Amino acid sequence: MNLAPVLNQILGIFTVFAQVIIVFLGIFLITKKPSFFQLSGKKAFFLAFIVVLTSAIGSLVYSNVIGYDPCELCWLQRTMMYPQVIILGMALLKKDYKTGDYSIALSIVGAFIAGYQYLLQIGVAPVIPCSAFQNSSPCSERFVMQYGYITIPLMALSAFVLIIFLLLAHKFANDQ
Repeated sequence: MNLAPVLNQILGIFTVFAQVIIVFLGIFLITKKPSFFQLSGKKAFFLAFIVVLTSAIGSLVYSNVIGYDPCELCWLQRTMMYPQVIILGMALLKKDYKTGDYSIALSIVGAFIAGYQYLLQIGVAPVIPCSAFQNSSPCSERFVMQYGYITIPLMALSAFVLIIFLLLAHKFANDQ
């Protein structure tokens, strides 16, 4: 059985689901609904940890099992995602939620990189040479195109934005 189509389908569904949650979280963050912050804020770190763990495992399966070579921008996104597994995991274990700002900062940087790469892949941003790593794929190469718009960078962008919104909901819930 070829694992790539199955993983693409699963992660594509997760990405659409994340995008729907992002819209709702965005609306609630803008309208500042205190009841929603209290509800989502309690589980925000756990949900953000699940998102970051799924993202890290997905990227490792794509590169190490399926064989997609990550490009330079993918590696930069991974440097923003992988530490969050430890940061959010330790926050959950120790019940120390002051580290949320670090995850938000990493996610903002990662979101910009992923957003730029997505624009590069759909032809909006100019193509840049990716030559620092001799064995890396071009940054504009699309390994995945699910539902006509979801690529690996869009999966990462959705994960980063969801993490930001979840941790902001946690911050607002505790500031109330």
